[in-house]
Amino acid sequence: MITPDYRLSQLETLEAESIHVIREVVAELERPVLLFSGGKDSIVMLELARKAFAPARIPFPVMHVDTGLNFPDVLEFRDKRVAELGVELIVASVPDAIAAGTVKEEPNGSRNRIQTPVLLDAVEEHGFTALFGGARRDEDKARAKERVFSFRDEFGQWDPKNQRPEIWDLYNGRIHLGESIRVFPLSNWTELDIWQYISREDIAIPPLYLAQERDVVERQGMLYAVNEFIRPRDGEQVRRETVRYRTVGDANLTAAVLSQAATVEEVIAEIAVTRMTERGATRGDDKVSDAAMEDRKKEGYF
Repeated sequence: MITPDYRLSQLETLEAESIHVIREVVAELERPVLLFSGGKDSIVMLELARKAFAPARIPFPVMHVDTGLNFPDVLEFRDKRVAELGVELIVASVPDAIAAGTVKEEPNGSRNRIQTPVLLDAVEEHGFTALFGGARRDEDKARAKERVFSFRDEFGQWDPKNQRPEIWDLYNGRIHLGESIRVFPLSNWTELDIWQYISREDIAIPPLYLAQERDVVERQGMLYAVNEFIRPRDGEQVRRETVRYRTVGDANLTAAVLSQAATVEEVIAEIAVTRMTERGATRGDDKVSDAAMEDRKKEGYF
């Protein structure tokens, strides 16, 4: 007689935890929304939401804070995936806010900081009380401080000293009018977990995540693919390299990495021996200061 083994694998444990968190939000909070950019973390989060409520449809909309500087491939993937699942897509547009004069573009070309008021305006307009984000604790020191349920005050601000205990995975979603909760179902996942889950579930991803030859220029030790937002400057040499993207933020500030990983399995093998996070390796907007991410989070960013 063979004794059944009911133990869960690492991925099964993470999946069960994330689905529990998503269901708990829908049970506790009146109007949630899922932030979906078309990047790998939000892709996995959306798949977890699909599983959480299958065979019913996902019972909340998805929202993208569009900076106007996105990779076209990622936007195409975003629209295709949303259509496949039949969920409502809300686009909060940074270019529209710039045109209306509600935000002002920064000289360094980054629109990360001005995403915050656009996000907060959309939250107020639609009355969202909970926002699912795909942040993971292994990405950044500021994100390592986050709880799964991250309380935000009536101004959308985050105070790392004013967060609620989550003993025994019990989550407190109580809020007053105007307050909200940012929810991070992927908090305990790592980049390697994300890729292993994508492989296990055979989840589609944008082609930018896989290696291919691209024209690049080198800036501050990072390789930026030449595109409509990145043009060679005086003295810069365009060269052909085999690269891929570990994260897909704004096209003008997200660098690629040298890689031969042209399949998901090869990406997993590559990530398994990598010792630098994807944000540290490829995000020019996080090199403003050591506390850049934490400063933005305190203002209301994810």
